[in-house]
Amino acid sequence: MDQSDCQAYEDEIQALEEEIRLLTEKYEDIQQESTFFSDEEILKSIKLFQGETQGATKGHESPSDLKAQLESLGADLSFFMTFTGFQFTSHSKKTVEKTRDRTVQKHRLSGKCHSLSFQLEFQLLEMQNDEKVSAVVSDLSIIMESGEDSGVSKFVSSTEEHGSLLTFFRSLSTYAEWHEHRRRTFLHFKAKYPDIVTVPEGLLGDFIILRNPKVSGFELVIVWKIHLDEEGTTMPVLDLLPKVPEQVLEQRMTSVESIPGSFRSALGLFGIEAAIENLIKVLGSEE
Repeated sequence: MDQSDCQAYEDEIQALEEEIRLLTEKYEDIQQESTFFSDEEILKSIKLFQGETQGATKGHESPSDLKAQLESLGADLSFFMTFTGFQFTSHSKKTVEKTRDRTVQKHRLSGKCHSLSFQLEFQLLEMQNDEKVSAVVSDLSIIMESGEDSGVSKFVSSTEEHGSLLTFFRSLSTYAEWHEHRRRTFLHFKAKYPDIVTVPEGLLGDFIILRNPKVSGFELVIVWKIHLDEEGTTMPVLDLLPKVPEQVLEQRMTSVESIPGSFRSALGLFGIEAAIENLIKVLGSEE
């Protein structure tokens, strides 16, 4: 047997040893997963599954019934997304540790709430004691589109520190709903008054400009910020900034200075949409 034959046998032996090692690790992983359940529980689950399968083959679950159930689940999911605005685009989990009374999993989740995208990574510890299951979130990391909004950054940092997923989803739902409400409002007035209303930064921006076509250089800028504090409370804040030519300002100094205060009063009395509507009508009637 020459040297080349010996080398070929050695390579084959090493390949077999590597395959045995990989199969051993896979077997140990399966054993670790299965040790969470007793033999009786496994047998009981197998019998239950067999019974359900046999019942389905006997006509207890016809194809039409399964299709109806699937359509019902699809309708429930559609209602959930419409009601909350959440749409999850990806989710993965990895079991880090698993024993009889303790399971640790690492989750990665991404999605959108209305127009706002987010990504989450967290570790979930589930412990079972006296037939009670408790869950603890740790190592929470949040990536959220917030631009330069310091309020959102502080909220994200506070939520990561406390590991509160419930606070995150509840607050994000309200915050994103206000963003969507602002977008729809801007779209409505832009479509209804195209000669007066402009949206320089698009519908996802935070301000619109009102211009009187008959008065050159006269503009009213409506700024609509949406603040989110560390506790997750959302607050819309609107203000009016007039931009007036000098000749108009000299003629109507008193009336121009009163516009922002009148607008804030109208917000409190009539609400956002009605206050903007009234302002547009008054501006459109000015000559």
